[in-house]
Amino acid sequence: MSGGPRPGKVQLVESVLASFDARPYLPRLGGMARPDGVAIVSDRFWAFAGINGTLREGTMPAPRARLRKIPLVRGLVRLGLALSPLIRSDGVAKRRERFILLAAVAAPAAFPLLPHRVSMFAGVSITVCLAAWLLRGRTLALHGAEHRAIAAAEERLLAKTWSGAARPTRFAARCGTNFAALVFPVAAALQRIWPFAPTVYASAAVVILSLALTMELWLAVEASTRRVAKAFLLPGLGLQRLTTREPRLEETRVALRAVQSVLEREFAA
Repeated sequence: MSGGPRPGKVQLVESVLASFDARPYLPRLGGMARPDGVAIVSDRFWAFAGINGTLREGTMPAPRARLRKIPLVRGLVRLGLALSPLIRSDGVAKRRERFILLAAVAAPAAFPLLPHRVSMFAGVSITVCLAAWLLRGRTLALHGAEHRAIAAAEERLLAKTWSGAARPTRFAARCGTNFAALVFPVAAALQRIWPFAPTVYASAAVVILSLALTMELWLAVEASTRRVAKAFLLPGLGLQRLTTREPRLEETRVALRAVQSVLEREFAA
């Protein structure tokens, strides 16, 4: 892991990005925006570029190949990998932030034990508070920058996006917002048909199963070429109008520096 911009990198960024544009294949990238920067991940590496010019780098965990093939389990594995740079001790989030996130994720397990109105109020309150916490500061613009940088990689427009000559979309089909828009109705439907009495364990099972089922649905939609399948993404894409903001060029460049770091290590490995 390293801190601070590496010598000579600022001047070379555009030419390095142009070399990636010329490659016939680039690994699939994902990302995550934070108030102070953007994280970009591939299957093997992650990088976090800060708005203050710093750069932190790390490797992604490598789960067993068999886990990636088991239905339901593979979705949870993929979800865990996506959150890995945020929740791991050597990742981009501070200890207090990791505690807040884990507490917010675990809290719904106790909701079925509360009176219905109290449970509804608690669920809405935690969701609103968590969304406000995740999207605080410059996160909205950096979220748009993250999507733009990933789209630039997929369209081989990295160098032009760095210079400002191209402006790929700030909306993304693989965004976690799309996942969130799907998981809530799935969880609500599963809660209604769940045959067991409400307990902490049963509620935890509902939450885990909802996440797993939503990931399976998301993977199926992602792999499908049919337009009707893409309709499942429309609520999330609409929601991204609230969770992203049009980024300035300087904010897009923050995300592109993280993309550069990941791709450099991908092709050097």
